[in-house]
Amino acid sequence: MEFSFQFSSNGLIPVIVQESSSTARPTGRVLMFAWMNRESLARTLESGLMTYWSRSRKKLWLKGETSGNTQRVVRWFVDCDKDVLLFEVEQKSGACHTGYESCFFQELDRSAEPLPVTEEKMFDDQAVYNKPA
Repeated sequence: MEFSFQFSSNGLIPVIVQESSSTARPTGRVLMFAWMNRESLARTLESGLMTYWSRSRKKLWLKGETSGNTQRVVRWFVDCDKDVLLFEVEQKSGACHTGYESCFFQELDRSAEPLPVTEEKMFDDQAVYNKPA
């Protein structure tokens, strides 16, 4: 596939991922932010499941490959400059590796101090990722 998007000099494009909405315009909660390269974008479009480029692991990453918490593409958009992608997805369980629905669960006050987290985790991240207690 040939893409006419504006990838960065390191071959990546930022991706905003939000829960699917049934409205004409996207209205769902932002679940996460990630990066894609051309290969991960092509795999996402071919499979219908979100695949990203992990900058820390320096490899392709199929969302849910470890946890089973996959993201199925419903529809996608590009911004006016063609340098950011927005995907609406059907998220299986939580999107955040910490167990929350969204990676954006930590609200801050105007002094940048964290407020108490008010939502419950959707899964036990310690159990899912076999982390030591």
